[in-house]
Parts: sequence; structure tokens; C-alpha cells
Amino acid sequence: MFGSVLLCAVVSAWLWPSLLREGLLFTGEGLVDVAPLVLPGIALTAWIMASGADRLIGKAFEGRLLPAVLAAAAIGAITPVCGVTVLPLMVGLLAAGVPLAPVMAFWLSSPVTDPAMLATTAATLGLAFAIGKTVSAFGLGLLGGMVTAALTGSEGGQSALRKGGLTNSLTTSCSCGSAIFEPRIWQTRERRRTFAKQALATTRLILICLIPAFFAEYALNAALTPGALAAYVGEDTWWAIPAAVFVGAPAYIDGYAALPLTRGLIDNGMSPGAAMAFLVSGGVVSIWGALAIFPVLRLRPFLLYLGLAVTGSLLAGYGFGWVV
Repeated sequence: MFGSVLLCAVVSAWLWPSLLREGLLFTGEGLVDVAPLVLPGIALTAWIMASGADRLIGKAFEGRLLPAVLAAAAIGAITPVCGVTVLPLMVGLLAAGVPLAPVMAFWLSSPVTDPAMLATTAATLGLAFAIGKTVSAFGLGLLGGMVTAALTGSEGGQSALRKGGLTNSLTTSCSCGSAIFEPRIWQTRERRRTFAKQALATTRLILICLIPAFFAEYALNAALTPGALAAYVGEDTWWAIPAAVFVGAPAYIDGYAALPLTRGLIDNGMSPGAAMAFLVSGGVVSIWGALAIFPVLRLRPFLLYLGLAVTGSLLAGYGFGWVV
């Protein structure tokens, strides 16, 4: 992957030197902007793996498949984590043998919203959008979990993971002799080492994913303006909601930054249903989310994830447009 990124950078520098320069500047600014949100997530993920909390979370996803899917979708809809920072935890659960269905439910619902996002969405777009987004997150997780359960049953999640060094580095778990949960990780040398190793692996993954993702966002945003997009996702166009998912979502990076952009699109004629589809799909179909998941999932589970994300986003958009 690094070689491909380097090749693209060399070709871009030769063909479009100004595009590369501006894109790299945008990428650097983007990394700085998201650091306050990502760094706590890295620390939280490393603490979860080092303290043994991953085993406690894994137990919530075990047992009967339907209750596990319901719990995972509900937890994901209210958990303040994004698709990148939750990735090591999800990989660890799959590697531990937790079925793919509840993991898929959490994976689909968690990037869409959380309590802070609920309040910010209500303040920016109104209470209807805030409630609709939360309901959509739960519904998306439930849909994804149930479809995955129908296709894979209670099969262990190890079969969904790619084999390789990146996946192995993300499944680091504390081998401290027992599976006892210990939140005070600084008291044990082994747990401190696990924390450092996990934080380094997560940081490496995030940089690998975000650098090309931010550059791609710059290129897409340079080609798409809010006014141009609203012309294709307005009230009177039957393709508004599909266009919001398939055109708008890949350019979406940060949920908070997307709120004023969505408000501008609505002011320029975007329909409410298309706006909801844009918001929901952005968290799960964006370049950021897709690039974070692709290196660790096999092709079939990855395509299943994308198919469920797109389908759920379309249903969320049509449902919200019908209700409001």
C-alpha cells in the first residue's frame, strides 16, 4: 500500500505539481485538525487491549446471536468512537473468535453518531435530524448484524481477517498470565509494554489510512462544490438520495465538519432525505472508513460491509424523507 501511495505521489508531482503541493498542505492541516479527536481514541484503544477490557467487551457480544446483535447495535449507536479508532478493538474481537455478525453491527453503527454528535447535530440541523441520525445508526447496525448472521451464522470471526503483519499487530493483547481485568495498567511492566505496542500499531494504521484519505478528500472537494452537488440532490430529483450516497459520501471525512456543509447544501436545495443519506453514509462509506477497514478484512467481508453500509444509508435517507 505504501508503494502505491508513493507511486501516485510521484506521478502527481510530475503531472500536477500545484495539486500535489496543495494536497499535501491540506493533508497536513487535516492531520493536525483531527489529532485532538484521534489521539484520545488511540490511548483508549491501547488501554482497552492492555487492561483486558477487550475480553469484557467481547463477552457482551457472545451468547445468543440475536441478543448479541441488538446489544452491539445499541452500544455502537451511543459509543463516542470513530471507524478508525475502534478498528483495533474490532479486529481483536474477531481474532478472539467473536462471530462476525455482532462485530459488523457495532462496526456499522458506531461511526454514525454518539451523544456529543447528537447535541451538535441538533444545534446545527435541528432536533429531527439529530433523532433521525441516532435511529438510523441503530437501524444500520441492526440490519448489518442480522444480514451477516443470516449469511455467516455463529461462525467465528477469524475467517474474516486477512493474514498479515498489520492484522497481527492490531490483535496485540496482554499476555499477563491471566485474563483478569486490571485498569491500572501502569502497575505492571507487561501491561505497559502492551499499551505502548498497541498505541504504536494503531498510530501506524491511522497514518497509513488518513494520509491518502485526506489527499483524496482534497481532490474530490476541489472537483465538487456545494452548489454543484445540490443541483443533483435537490427536492425534485428522483436520484437525489442515491447521488448523496454514491457521490457525496466519499468526500466526507469528519462528522462535525460535515454538519455545516450539510446545512449549506440544504440551503442550496438538498432534500432532507438526501441530507440524511449523506450524513449516515459519510461515516461508513467514506474513503476514511473504507481505507481503514480494507487492510484487515478479507475481500468478501469487506464487500459485505460496503454493501450493507450503502443499503442502510439509502434506507435511512428514504425513511427520513418519508417521515419529515
